[in-house]
Amino acid sequence: MFQLNSYSSWTHLKWLRANFSRAYIMRHILILPIIGVAFLNFYTAVILSSLLFLVQSFFNRPRKAKKPLVYTNRVKRMVSTNILILTIPILLSCSLQSPYRVIVLALGVLCTPLMVLLSNIINTPIEKGINRGYIKDAKKILKGIDRLIVIGITGSYGKTSTKYFLNKILSSKYNVLMTPESYNTPMGVVKTIRTNLKPFHEIFICEMGAKYTGEIKEICDIVNPKYGIITSIGPQHLETFKSIENIIKTKFELADALPDDGVIFLNHENDLIRNAATNKKRISYAISPRGCAYEAKNIHVSNNGSAFDVILSGGREYHFETKLIGVHNVENILGSIAAADYLGVDADNIAMSVRRLESVPHRLQLLNRRGMAIIDDAFNSNINGAKMALDVLNTFTGFKILVTPGMVELGNLQDSCNREFGVKAAEICDYVILVGAKQTGSILEGLKSGNYPEEKVFIAETIEEAFGKIESINSKEFQKVVLLENDLPDNY
Repeated sequence: MFQLNSYSSWTHLKWLRANFSRAYIMRHILILPIIGVAFLNFYTAVILSSLLFLVQSFFNRPRKAKKPLVYTNRVKRMVSTNILILTIPILLSCSLQSPYRVIVLALGVLCTPLMVLLSNIINTPIEKGINRGYIKDAKKILKGIDRLIVIGITGSYGKTSTKYFLNKILSSKYNVLMTPESYNTPMGVVKTIRTNLKPFHEIFICEMGAKYTGEIKEICDIVNPKYGIITSIGPQHLETFKSIENIIKTKFELADALPDDGVIFLNHENDLIRNAATNKKRISYAISPRGCAYEAKNIHVSNNGSAFDVILSGGREYHFETKLIGVHNVENILGSIAAADYLGVDADNIAMSVRRLESVPHRLQLLNRRGMAIIDDAFNSNINGAKMALDVLNTFTGFKILVTPGMVELGNLQDSCNREFGVKAAEICDYVILVGAKQTGSILEGLKSGNYPEEKVFIAETIEEAFGKIESINSKEFQKVVLLENDLPDNY
């Protein structure tokens, strides 16, 4: 859980508070009577403690995790420090009488949830020193590659898809490296550079994520981008950013970091981006008429793919087709087309690359399983993308099923956004499966306000239970079309 909480002590403390009964009381409540027994009979307390340990080991045995613990070098260092901390009550108990020995050891057990935090605090200077060394090495590698073009991509949503699309298009002319998967943190970027960047690479596409103000600047200080793309700004991670203004400021740290001859590509479909000021050269794009340098026209979107026209830099209008579904995929492709056109990729090569684009895993990825059409949008967790995903679902013919645990990390807007999502789902879906009763309560409220029938809603505890329910639903000979909207890690 600490790893899933990004090694953040404050985030983990918040998780411990929210899961106090599961993470603490249920695992430790029986220790208190054992302390009492220790004053009556030491050996009875030892036997009870051993039995308790065996019982707890059984009920708390490792289960299959969505994202299992990765034994990185940092985790190994934390485990070593944790062991050293745990030896303190053990050594201390050796010098005490029997009842007090049990009390000291029991208190040590009671404090175990906090010992991970203590290990992290103790190791922080070491980790910072190691990270500084890695960052220095990455900067040296970047500096050693002549004429390397670095393109930074950030946004509240759409940045990963845009990264994949731009990589595919630019690869028709250049040797390109992109940060893999969701490697969008400073150390994820550093690891990519140190492991994968080679002297023959001409372009490095760097996805930049952030949960706090200053984190985009931190990545920019490492890679020094010349070009940047800001795909969107919205209430993503509002819980940590605290305000939309802070999100705007953080995303535009990418523009601020560009050199005087740098260029920032901005999605003017987004009002917050369009109205933001920057002193760097800006090239705008949009999927509606807004007077942008690049605009998609004649957009046609269906469950078979998308098509649209764009006027490129030479003044000629080109037709683009892709098998990808969804208007916001057109938006992300357009941003990639704008950057590739500016960097001199031939228009015919751009069009051919767009035709060959593959779905980005878990981002409106269309799959076929057991006769069902599955729209896998599991990595999307923002309100705008969720609404667009419902619009995509609505383009399909069949029995439409929504499976979702809702959206998180939206701060004060979380309940209203989920409720709004529920209202829209009520208009489109034939059946709704909510995963987890606790965090989906607002979606259920939205469904009810949309007069959605209660018998068409099912609350599952796990995604496995949700799929079991899907199998049992009678779709009256219509094909089942399932939208998987968002998927929360094990710490939610």
